[in-house]
Amino acid sequence: MGRPKQVQPARTGSSRRDFFKRSGAGTLALAAAPALLPLAAEAAVNAVFQHGVASGDPLADRVILWTRVTPASVKPAVSVSYVIATDAALTQVVQRGSAKTNPGRDYTVKVDAAGLKPATTYYYQFSAEGATSPVGRTKTLPTTGASSLRMAVVSCSNHAYGYFNAYARIAARADLDLVMHLGDYLYEYGAGQYGSVRTPEPAHEMVTLADYRARHAQYKRDADAQAMHRQHPMIAIWDDHEVTNDSYKDGAQNHQPATEGDWPGRVAAALQAYYEWMPVRPADVANLRDNHRSFAYGDLAELLMLEERLNARSKQVGTATHATAFGAGFASTDPGYNDPSRTLLGEAQEQWLVNRLRTTPAQWKLLGQGVMFAQLKAPGSNQATDPGLYFINGDQWDGYEPARNRIYAGIQGDATRAKVDNVVVLTGDIHSSWAADLHPNPYNPALYDKATGTGSLAVEFVGTSVTSPGIDTDTTGAVAGAIRFYNPHFKYVQLTRRGYLLIDVNRERVVGEWWYVDTVASPSNVETFGTAFEVRAGENHLRPSAQTPSRATPPLLAP
Repeated sequence: MGRPKQVQPARTGSSRRDFFKRSGAGTLALAAAPALLPLAAEAAVNAVFQHGVASGDPLADRVILWTRVTPASVKPAVSVSYVIATDAALTQVVQRGSAKTNPGRDYTVKVDAAGLKPATTYYYQFSAEGATSPVGRTKTLPTTGASSLRMAVVSCSNHAYGYFNAYARIAARADLDLVMHLGDYLYEYGAGQYGSVRTPEPAHEMVTLADYRARHAQYKRDADAQAMHRQHPMIAIWDDHEVTNDSYKDGAQNHQPATEGDWPGRVAAALQAYYEWMPVRPADVANLRDNHRSFAYGDLAELLMLEERLNARSKQVGTATHATAFGAGFASTDPGYNDPSRTLLGEAQEQWLVNRLRTTPAQWKLLGQGVMFAQLKAPGSNQATDPGLYFINGDQWDGYEPARNRIYAGIQGDATRAKVDNVVVLTGDIHSSWAADLHPNPYNPALYDKATGTGSLAVEFVGTSVTSPGIDTDTTGAVAGAIRFYNPHFKYVQLTRRGYLLIDVNRERVVGEWWYVDTVASPSNVETFGTAFEVRAGENHLRPSAQTPSRATPPLLAP
């Protein structure tokens, strides 16, 4: 998702999928920032540990610790040691260990540090080649007794389109349990092809293993990315740009076999670099394309992370031919769109998801996934002759309606299966902010009441991008207003601002807060609170909410 109209040597300005390419909040308050981080494009150089440290995929007894070593000269192997402690000064050591890295894994280091205690904050540091890394901070998941979960949700961090100021603001929040990244952690385009604030490395589109490694390395040198990774564990999934735009199982919009090689080879290169450079644990070492997995946050919440691109997704169908107010659209009755064999998740993952929704002991079921689940329609361009509404984005769940309806059926239950309550879908990809009630047909007032939320089966919070552009021309909110007029299930639409989503969970409700940075054109420490919505336990629909208080006396940030 999210591509320029054409890939060309130089390009600036906003661009977004078909709808966003064609389309021409609440009171904001300055947020108190307890710790303002340095304004810098890249972190101060540590010759050996140039790419910082990171942690991810936390469980109750373990977490992935990551770094990358840059030796002074090419070596067949490098020894690395690490230490884990319960204090930031690393005096209360609970574990020491060592690992080796080599050019075959691009000198990256990943340690699955086991034997840790649940719900505990740890600090860690690596040593190699006579140097020490920055100190990192991470946290394991609880097993019982969890009363709250607080996390930042991010996506679409395009280095070329601007500065990762949202990452810096997240790094300053000491009270977060984790960061969830919902894909497009990096972008494949070359210089000037999709953003020109910063120049990508390499300067051409990444296609080979060396290209993907170089781009990951550039992103990991960013000071704000390093700060976020150093302070919080991350749970990440990929979307399409980790490989290339609008990818599916057998290809992608932005892949040309004649000039860029075979598709399986490109995917293999991209995923090798991804697993080397990201603090993630492979879900299936025999099939690296499938990284769907779950994380139990005690019995408060289960985080169900979905794979929607490389393992099973069917090709996006056809070209939209219906004229709408926002460009070409399509109906679910058009050829191919109503084909039940077409899928985003594949049969095995669909069954896994529905089974987890039905059987998890968790109060809340949080789905971390890439593309918008809620329906998004636009009116025919001439309502007098064509009063219909049409889908406008075939890359999201709208292009796979039978598959989406199978998920709805799993939530609704039947004569032998109880209805599933407290499902919250968390989404990235679309470079803008949305809050929606979810129903198989929210356009029928007999089935869904937009005033009360009656009929809604679940809710969706869509977080905006870290840097990638939305509809930056919608300064008056006219486009957002039109979207809400024709789509009654959307309670909030904001199309111009960059930032992150803050999710605060307790037994009674889940609150989604949208936080915005003032610019991505230059480094900045300014952020503002946009608005908040919540879903209460058992209600399955959204209500307006308010900014949640920060936790008192959180564990110290890493120094």
